[in-house]
Amino acid sequence: MKRMNFRTIDFKHLGARMQMATFTANNGSREWHIMLHVTPQDDLFCQQQERLHAAEQEAMSLPELRGAICILKRYFVSDSTNQRPFMYAADGVATDIIQQQPLDGSKIAAWLYLQSHTHVKKCDGMVVAERNGYRHLWCMGMTSCEGDSELQTHDLLNAYESILAKQQATLSENCIRTWFFVRDVDTQYAGLVKARRENFLQAGLTPSTHYIASTGIEGKPASQKALVQMGAYAVTGICPQQIQYLYAKTHLNPTYEYGVTFERGTALLFGDRKHIYISGTASIDHRGEVVHTGDIRRQTLRMWENVEALLKEANAGFQDVMQMIVYLRDTADYQLVRRMFEERFPETPTVITLAPVCRPAWLIEMECIAVTPETNEEYACF
Repeated sequence: MKRMNFRTIDFKHLGARMQMATFTANNGSREWHIMLHVTPQDDLFCQQQERLHAAEQEAMSLPELRGAICILKRYFVSDSTNQRPFMYAADGVATDIIQQQPLDGSKIAAWLYLQSHTHVKKCDGMVVAERNGYRHLWCMGMTSCEGDSELQTHDLLNAYESILAKQQATLSENCIRTWFFVRDVDTQYAGLVKARRENFLQAGLTPSTHYIASTGIEGKPASQKALVQMGAYAVTGICPQQIQYLYAKTHLNPTYEYGVTFERGTALLFGDRKHIYISGTASIDHRGEVVHTGDIRRQTLRMWENVEALLKEANAGFQDVMQMIVYLRDTADYQLVRRMFEERFPETPTVITLAPVCRPAWLIEMECIAVTPETNEEYACF
């Protein structure tokens, strides 16, 4: 049986398209990452959302998705404040709604993550997926509406740590991945960085211990008072030996050297597979400097080179990537970047959004998730 399969389906009657990656373990358990897109038809947001929802329903009826349970949904929308009231409820699913306009001209796109052979419940403000002694904790769409970006980040991290404590988990031992979406990243990102650094220090996360894989990127929450929106993924039941931090020091430098506190990537080892979470990665060198200023093509190539080096450190490659999210600063770069990604990664589920990176000179950033088959008898299967 082929471990990784890719499939694209055009729902032409809906004006929608699905990209799906499927990983199948030896025991038959599966994971899926799906990107859903709608074709602009000069219609309203509600109509586009309806077509996207219909495509999701048709996808869930496919034989290969039999037994699939949705864990996570992230919606990329063009106007979160005005569109959020019209969004469908997604009960029992960790849900993000963030203004990062899909650059294909549509008003909405979606990333879905699904699993088989799992028990899912909502508890203490997060979605908990339990299987084989592990508890996977997904907490999305967290916001605070008081104060500046520094205070809001403090509030969000403190609230998240309280939620983790109720699950007998901690930020330093169990959190694997975070996302921070920042309103007006050029002016508000510094407050987030300061608050995160201070919180991490109190939690025992330092240059001599470790940090957490993360993306910090422009994204507008629905509430106009919210300057930061946070999402996070944590796991209980793991031991430190199951976590590998990725550095790719030939290509990248430790982030603390230029004042930020996140890991370039994190790999999580299970008995039957390895999950690899690559943080938001741009055209940067091993000295922390922006490479190829002003050149979107060369920045894209260097970004790919950096991501590939991180994946290689985890004994993986682009062939193992199940989803990609690409962030652009300038909408005028979309057509070129789209062609570059379609030529190199024609099957990988991908969405390209409008989302300026944390340094103005970076024109593009990407993140991704990869899965590789493993056999590790000392650990329980995923």
